Amino acid sequence: MNKHVTLIEEQFGPQAQAYVASTVHSQGEDLEQLKRALQKAMPKRVLDLGCGGGHAAFAAAPFAEAVVASDLSPAMLAAVEQEAARRGLSNLSTQQTAAEQLPFADGAFDAVITRFSSHHWSNMAAGIAEAGRVTRAGGVGVFMDTGSRGPAAFDTFLQAVEVLRDPSHVRNYTEAEWRAALAAAGFTVTSVTWRRLRMEFASWTARMRTPALQAEAILALQQRVGAETRAHFAVGEDGSFDIDIVAFEAVRQ
Repeated sequence: MNKHVTLIEEQFGPQAQAYVASTVHSQGEDLEQLKRALQKAMPKRVLDLGCGGGHAAFAAAPFAEAVVASDLSPAMLAAVEQEAARRGLSNLSTQQTAAEQLPFADGAFDAVITRFSSHHWSNMAAGIAEAGRVTRAGGVGVFMDTGSRGPAAFDTFLQAVEVLRDPSHVRNYTEAEWRAALAAAGFTVTSVTWRRLRMEFASWTARMRTPALQAEAILALQQRVGAETRAHFAVGEDGSFDIDIVAFEAVRQ
C-alpha cells in the first residue's frame, strides 16, 4: 500500500460516519443538478468515483438499474453500505479501488459521476482517463468538486488552507485543468456551473480532526493574506469562508 493510500485511510476511515451525516455533503444545488442530469440520461449502470459518504451514489440510485460506489477507504464503503440499506437502496453496491486504476471493463458504465473527491486523487488526470475508459460511447459524465478560481494568490491560499486542514489533500483544480483532463479522456463538456459553498470553520476542521496547531495556522493565514483574497473567500471572524465548487456535465465520444 503506497503512502498516499495509507494517508487517505488514516484521514477518512475514522470519520466515515461523519461524512455520511455531513450537511455540506448530503445536500446542495449541485446534488439537484446531478439528479436532473441522471434523470435525463436514465443510465442502466452508474459508477461513483471516490464516493466518500455516498451522497452522489444515493442521488443516482433512483435513476439507474445499478450503482457502484467506489472508494479507497473500506470504512467509508462500509458506512455507505449501511446507509444504503437503511434507505432501502437494493441496487447499490460498493467496490474498493483507486480512481486511477479501476477494475472494470472498457465501456462498462453508462454514466460515471464524482463529487468532492478528485482533489484527493494522487493523479486527477489518470482518474479522469479511467473514467473515460469505463464509460461507453455516448455515455455521460458528471464531475463535481471544489475548484480553484481567480488569480494565483487565491490558488496559493486555497491549497495552503486545504493541506493544513487535511494532509491527504492533493489539489483543487482550475477549469482549464479540468477541461484538459476531460478532453484527453474522450469527454466533450456540455455545461460548466460554478457555485459557492459556505464552509463553517468549526465543523469543517472537526470533520477532518484537524489538530489545534494546524487550525490556528489556518486562522492566522486568513488574517495575513491580502484583502482581495479575504474578500474573494468571504472570510468571517470565526474563520468560516466561501469555497468555489464546479460541476462539469460531459458526454463520452
